[in-house]
Amino acid sequence: MGELVYGLLGRKLGHSWSVPIHTALGCAGYRLIELEPEELPAFLAREDIGGLNVTIPYKMDVMPLCDKIDDRAAAIGSVNTIVRRDGKLLAFNTDADGFCFMARRAGVDFHGGKVLVLGSGGASRTAVACARQLGAREVVVISRSGPDNYENLSRHADADIVVNTTPVGMYPGNGAAPVDLTAFPRCRGVLDVIYNPHRTALLLQAQALGIPCSDGLAMLVAQAKAAEEHFFSRSIPDGETERILSALRHETENIVLIGMPGCGKSTIGAALAALTGREAVDIDAEIERRAGCPIPEIFARGGETEFRALERQATAEAGKRTGCILLTGGGAVKTPENYGALRQNGRIYHLLREVGTLPTDGRPLSQGADLAAMWRERKPLYERFRDTVIDNNGPAEETAQAIWRDFCAYSGD
Repeated sequence: MGELVYGLLGRKLGHSWSVPIHTALGCAGYRLIELEPEELPAFLAREDIGGLNVTIPYKMDVMPLCDKIDDRAAAIGSVNTIVRRDGKLLAFNTDADGFCFMARRAGVDFHGGKVLVLGSGGASRTAVACARQLGAREVVVISRSGPDNYENLSRHADADIVVNTTPVGMYPGNGAAPVDLTAFPRCRGVLDVIYNPHRTALLLQAQALGIPCSDGLAMLVAQAKAAEEHFFSRSIPDGETERILSALRHETENIVLIGMPGCGKSTIGAALAALTGREAVDIDAEIERRAGCPIPEIFARGGETEFRALERQATAEAGKRTGCILLTGGGAVKTPENYGALRQNGRIYHLLREVGTLPTDGRPLSQGADLAAMWRERKPLYERFRDTVIDNNGPAEETAQAIWRDFCAYSGD
């Protein structure tokens, strides 16, 4: 028999980050395996299977095709890890390890609480089992058509914890949320198994409300570690989970620059690109590409209203990217929806430069304007959007280095 097969089994896997995680854990040949439902039996009959993770929509479908189901996986009714040993397929649920790690890491306490689990698939089954294991008083599954559904959520306004196991808000459907958290005034914890984007609309709302929360990347890394231990019958130090999680956050988080027109975003973006090797994405350039004309022509044709609509669209698309430097226009903060688009995968830096030194050439709203008045209007908007402030009255290279130092220390917060 040749080299054994290790990988992630699913139907559509373009969004997956599993390969770099398993590679970091030492499984160099790990790959993505996309199959249609009718292909599952023949594939799982292969004798060269070493170890597989299983994701949507096959976490329950693979169970009849396995020779032995681990007791915990059988109790949960969902499988996400398969290993072939002595010609037999053994099935496990390491999602449970990942879920419990995610909850503890986020400081979400299930003890004595009422838990709403959104969704009824394989990930939901894991969340229900873990919630009970962690001491939940009551666990309610919300589905689209079950007795507890999105039309009668008001009967569960006393929920303490909300767990999203649906794909609502997942890339490329960024920006959507399965529920409005203000419907649950007692809520003390929110967990979302989605990890792309880093901060779904649900998590951004939780953060705005001051509710402890977590995305699913911590769960993904922790379950991968547990899966690798099954694959190779070896123990992996717990510290590897945090090491890989930190590296992934750093690699995939965007650096976002905001600030007044002429404050130096393009110059600093170029300096950061040279310093880090990351791509700098100029959202104004994307607007011009979409419009087929320069920004001054957009203003002449449709005024600021047309420009802001194009800017919102371009920002929404740019914000879905990961590991980039995003350069915004000076007035991007005037559109509230742009905050979620920029923050979902990014750390936002507000560049400050003395108002009297700001250039106005080529900037329709700056020419002939009272820049001091513009600053007074936009200052609270920049403060709402930003994660931190960076002074840009000195050399560009020094500013870029200051941003990179901060980013290396705090990316992923």
